[in-house]
Amino acid sequence: MNLQSKSIHSFTKELLLINFYELIMKKHLITITSLIVLMLIGNAQEVKFEEFDLDNGLHVILHQDNSAPVVAVTTTYHVGAKDEDPERTGFAHFFEHLLFTGTKNIGRGEWDAIISANGGSDNATTNDDRTYYYMTLPSNNVELGLWMESERLLHPVIDQLAVDTQNEVVKEEKRMRVDNSPYGRFLENVKLNMFKKHPYRWTTIGEMEHLDAATLEEFEAFNKKFYVPNNAVLSVAGDIDIDAVKKMIKDYFGPIPRGADIPRSYEKEDPITETIMAKAYDPNIQIPAIMSAYRTPSFKERDAYVLNMISNYLSSGKSSKLYKKLVDEKKMSLQTGALNISQEDYGMYVIFGLPLGDVSLDALLAEMDEEVVKIQNELISERDYQKLQNQFESQFVNSNASILGIAGSLSNYYMMYGNTNLINQEIDIYRAITREDIQTVAKKYLNPNQRIVLEYLPENKED
Repeated sequence: MNLQSKSIHSFTKELLLINFYELIMKKHLITITSLIVLMLIGNAQEVKFEEFDLDNGLHVILHQDNSAPVVAVTTTYHVGAKDEDPERTGFAHFFEHLLFTGTKNIGRGEWDAIISANGGSDNATTNDDRTYYYMTLPSNNVELGLWMESERLLHPVIDQLAVDTQNEVVKEEKRMRVDNSPYGRFLENVKLNMFKKHPYRWTTIGEMEHLDAATLEEFEAFNKKFYVPNNAVLSVAGDIDIDAVKKMIKDYFGPIPRGADIPRSYEKEDPITETIMAKAYDPNIQIPAIMSAYRTPSFKERDAYVLNMISNYLSSGKSSKLYKKLVDEKKMSLQTGALNISQEDYGMYVIFGLPLGDVSLDALLAEMDEEVVKIQNELISERDYQKLQNQFESQFVNSNASILGIAGSLSNYYMMYGNTNLINQEIDIYRAITREDIQTVAKKYLNPNQRIVLEYLPENKED
């Protein structure tokens, strides 16, 4: 299972990976690439969907596309790491594993075997805000997928053997992805310093001692509270007959009892009013890193979209401002980048760099800051602005290029944003962002007195 949603779990990978789209944006190809993007947008089809609620509160979204005999069945639960007891962190991610164990009618360890035997694949992801289960199957097995998802909701097996087994699985995942991974605690230390009150301050994978100390009754209570139809969105997309699938959903999910309403109240953070200096140590690295991080608004806010554009402007590929300056021209950095990590309640805007040779962390930070100040003090060029628009137009097309992508987007836009039709409308938000908006948002959020500066150091490095 994936530990995080892509935007968060891929954080350390961003240190090494370069966006393919940006690679082809060479100076002499911008005009022709722009034309190709415009052609793609012109041919992009509106995603049509139908949505309704069952009496038990389950929200259902259906999208019919009979172009290929494939169906995607996804279920999103509005439960993430932020919904945990501070003394029982890791529960949301733990359940992502636990609920593949089996059900009353699916034997222990048989879940994946059934999916594979019927020509499908499945997985799940957890982040701070939600847990997402997904599968793809040949369309003649859509009923199987719906039955299995209803079983996960109605008849999960939560016993001591399942808990003990998955506890070891999660521990191994933490060792592999965090404890023994270079820069694996980078984001953990950002969050630790960024949030003092809000539950974003702990990690999605949680503390292993919390899972060790938890009782079976606590796991059962977590399931009873959050894994209820009125806390879920079911999305089915692909080669389906709408009326037939509606009946299946009502038959399989309709009898599941509604759960109690879930109160949600998270403490608000005080504004950051001066630079917070911090250090963290990692035994798995030899090259230190410098990071500046700013607390930003929810991904529901328009400013979050603007910050996405600023991120691309600074660091999307080799022709981006930070990479071109610090890696190519000045040879000061092994890698550099900017990430807008948007979440439901707050976001984090992170700019990072790995120094090359004898370059100091302070010198690297000063150069990164200089690029931010440029955005604040002057409008980006019309050419760079058009390049950004092309990038987001292309991303829009690609996001709806697969049945699974459409199913996941439909459920995410409904649950996280409260507007399913953002699958068609979100690109209009980017199109409406101006160069002046980019300057204004950079001035609003990316200031030295509103940030954390983290030195991420090899463990044996002296202070």
